[in-house]
Amino acid sequence: MAVELSIQDGIGLVTLNRPPANAYDTAMLTELRDVVLRIADDPAVRVVVLRSANPKFFCTGADIGVLQNSSRAQFANFLMIAQEAVDAIARTPKIFIAAIAGHCIGGGLEIALGCDFRWAATGRYKLGLAEVGLGLSPGMGGTQRLPRLIHKGKALHMMITGESIGPDEALAIGILDRLFPEPAFDSEVMTQALKLAAGPTMAQGYVKLSMNHGLEVGLAQGLAIERAHQNQLFASEDAAEGLQAFLGKRAPSFVGR
Repeated sequence: MAVELSIQDGIGLVTLNRPPANAYDTAMLTELRDVVLRIADDPAVRVVVLRSANPKFFCTGADIGVLQNSSRAQFANFLMIAQEAVDAIARTPKIFIAAIAGHCIGGGLEIALGCDFRWAATGRYKLGLAEVGLGLSPGMGGTQRLPRLIHKGKALHMMITGESIGPDEALAIGILDRLFPEPAFDSEVMTQALKLAAGPTMAQGYVKLSMNHGLEVGLAQGLAIERAHQNQLFASEDAAEGLQAFLGKRAPSFVGR
């Protein structure tokens, strides 16, 4: 399997493992999509860390050898599955953290952009959208998600030049959310993920969906989405626990539903 799933203390660990650089083919993308759909339905998973088995590469995008031998119909199917995999991450009402410690290029960065947070290790690796060097454009959401995340001009420059940047600059312009020292990276990611996993999973997920969906519509529609989610949350076990804990002046013990 090129995409592996394990569960540890409420954390779904999704590991990309297609040597040497996690360059993906249709089968790997299908595995990723199917793993995300399993996570969406698994109450044991309360937060997700998407990581690489290879310390030098998070993901370098599509397997160029596979693309070179594809017909137009095969390529269209490849693109559809690729977008479905990343969209599934964005639609799942659970928090996804991309844990980046190696080269994150092309579709690899697009996968990370589909996650809610991008936490990275210090180092000399690069991040970028390099598809223009192949005479192509980003096709897994990069042209849409990157300019929604950082300044439009900077996003356009990165995509039309194929320029890659280091993690320090990626943090400074807003592609990355947090940067941890490389020696402590794995332990820091797990420590922070555990804190999120102990929280009210349903509320976290609905905050994510309210924000993501609301930003795509007008304010009135966004408020309606927020109101609908809040009404659902009010009937949840975690809301009952949160209210009781507040009134009882104690720390809440959330169960994630």
